[in-house]
Amino acid sequence: MNGICLTLHMYEFQKHHGMVLHEWLLEFAKKQSIEGGSAYRAIAGYGRQGKLHEEHFFELASNVPLKVQFISDKEKIHQFLEKLKAENIHLFYVMSEVSYGLVSK
Repeated sequence: MNGICLTLHMYEFQKHHGMVLHEWLLEFAKKQSIEGGSAYRAIAGYGRQGKLHEEHFFELASNVPLKVQFISDKEKIHQFLEKLKAENIHLFYVMSEVSYGLVSK
């Protein structure tokens, strides 16, 4: 199948409506009928301001980068992105056309 991969970038402790943002995004996407999503935690990264965020062994609150990724059909992803824009969340995103399917017998 062909569709869109939407990747949203944020920091670990970023919040929206009192929830950690990556959890809020996964719940919000589920309500919008996006078939599935995943959150990935980085060990280090920096954004457009150049500040390095990285995890240290002794540091409890590292606020490392996260990405939340959704793959679905083009129409659903575009509708989802418009609803996110209406939520006024500060997020960097990447959208790519992808082919996807299942590997099985």
